Amino acid sequence: MLRWLAWLMALLCQAVPAQELSLRTVQQAGSIIKYNPDGEPRRPGLCMEILRAVEKAEPGLRFTGLEQSVPLKRVERLLTEGAVDAFFCLLKSPEREKQWRYVPVPLYTIRHVVVQRADDGRQFDTLADLVAPSRRKPVLVMRGTALARHLVLAGVAIAEVATEREALSMLTRGRADVIYGQDVNLRRHIADNGLGARLRFGATSFQEEPQFLALRADLPPAQEERLTQALRKLEKDGVLRQLFEKYK
Repeated sequence: MLRWLAWLMALLCQAVPAQELSLRTVQQAGSIIKYNPDGEPRRPGLCMEILRAVEKAEPGLRFTGLEQSVPLKRVERLLTEGAVDAFFCLLKSPEREKQWRYVPVPLYTIRHVVVQRADDGRQFDTLADLVAPSRRKPVLVMRGTALARHLVLAGVAIAEVATEREALSMLTRGRADVIYGQDVNLRRHIADNGLGARLRFGATSFQEEPQFLALRADLPPAQEERLTQALRKLEKDGVLRQLFEKYK
């Protein structure tokens, strides 16, 4: 009898269609690891692939607005204003957590690293080691990122640039001596531009931080729960790890 009731309940659950839910989002411009609308279809960007995996894991859920590609600063403003409901992927910071919420499932982890010219033998083991050299040539960092805030708090002089490509160009031309950035992004750009023989990574990982799905502050709890459960499933099934490995 109990087995029959369990079978009946399962059948009824399957018969009930998933509730439709449409959430607004955007792509981040200038970050081809995250979103690469001009790339090959099999590699549309890590965050785009995570987004599509969430849609697949949670029937009835769809993200709209992906035809828009905006800079990181505008992504933050849209989240703060509630003009988008969700965004894949953002690092946490105390300032950001005051303005929107995060789903507590880490999407992937980045390392803070430095890139130097191959003939620059200096070793930077701590952020304090960057302070004096940055007074002569500011350390390059991506504009508006949480990484920039880490450097400023440590007293490092910075110059913010729009993209990793711009930073690498300045470094190879001697306009800067150090880039501080995310390992996965920098490795991709160095490989794509054939700069492996001219540049090198420092030996230190200054910090490791997970990327998360960010949500507007007043997103209904039921919608947040659907997103959380979808990401927990992807984490448990190893999908998030497999996608990250694909883009390393």
